[in-house]
Amino acid sequence: MAEKTLMKGNEALAEGAVRAGCRFFAGYPITPQNEVPEYMSWRLPQEGGFFIQAESEVAAINMLFGAASTGIRVMTSSSSPGISLKQEGISYCAGADLPIFYANVVRGGPGLGNIAPAQSDYFQATRGGGHGDYRVFVMAPNSVSEMANFPKRCYDVAFKYRVPSMILADGILGQMMEPVEFDFEPVDPSSFPEPDWAIGGDASGRERRVVKSYDLRPGRLEEWNKERAKRFERIEAEEVDWDGEGLDDCELLITSYGSCSRISKSAVKMAREDGLPVGLLRPITLYPFPKKAYQDLAKRVKNILVVEMSLGQFIEDVQLSVLGKVPIHFHGRPAGGIPTAEEIYDIVRKIMGK
Repeated sequence: MAEKTLMKGNEALAEGAVRAGCRFFAGYPITPQNEVPEYMSWRLPQEGGFFIQAESEVAAINMLFGAASTGIRVMTSSSSPGISLKQEGISYCAGADLPIFYANVVRGGPGLGNIAPAQSDYFQATRGGGHGDYRVFVMAPNSVSEMANFPKRCYDVAFKYRVPSMILADGILGQMMEPVEFDFEPVDPSSFPEPDWAIGGDASGRERRVVKSYDLRPGRLEEWNKERAKRFERIEAEEVDWDGEGLDDCELLITSYGSCSRISKSAVKMAREDGLPVGLLRPITLYPFPKKAYQDLAKRVKNILVVEMSLGQFIEDVQLSVLGKVPIHFHGRPAGGIPTAEEIYDIVRKIMGK
């Protein structure tokens, strides 16, 4: 059995990225993700990597553009308003087909908000976030171990399809401590072949390469975006991920992601102990969204209850998936409010008439 290490979520996220081959990090402090850059500041140099505390979030994401252009694995992280400041640069990275990785440890909002956990950045994450037609591969962990292990998959997907990838977590996951077990061996970045698009200072006569996010020739940008859309279709076909429990016989389906899914799992357990057929579906990838799983369940469940730490964003993808075939109920706690298993179970009982 592999040895487990007690780690904080933010530190596990950082260590997971380093083990997955990250060798460049640029960021700027903001609560509740400060442990990520703090950890990277000493950990990356141990592996021959580079850490930069930038003068701003805008500077950090543009440093990522430059570093990613050389073909190495790069990372930045922030929380809600900091991610908003990075969005122009993220869109530029998407426009240049650069495989960057970043994490948003969400805090309450809008505006500066507070440092409490929230899920109010769902729209921003799953719709690309910045200007232009693009999408980002989005994973939503619900444990410290998943914070540690998901960076590798994010890098693998980012380089396979040449898209930005991200982890959408929240302040609970960033700050909580749990035993961590890594499910992959540390990656040696020198073992990766050089991407055929990467730039560098090679004086050996290698062909000239240019990384850019636009093409001003008539019609060329439209063609570029259509080609990129085909990659998004492949991601939707090949990279969707979810899990669940109690789905075989459930009449009421609870669905939530991240920290909320663990709280919802406790509510499912309470319901099952009382003999109520309640199940849970948790999306692991928020983009691509597990539409088919919801469509299949909508054919036989009687009700769906969406639980999230916002005023209602995740619920829209559930609605779009089931297309009105089953009643959908909602329980949301915004701006740092955290639902309890007891209040979720009370709603379950009311929906089921118990």
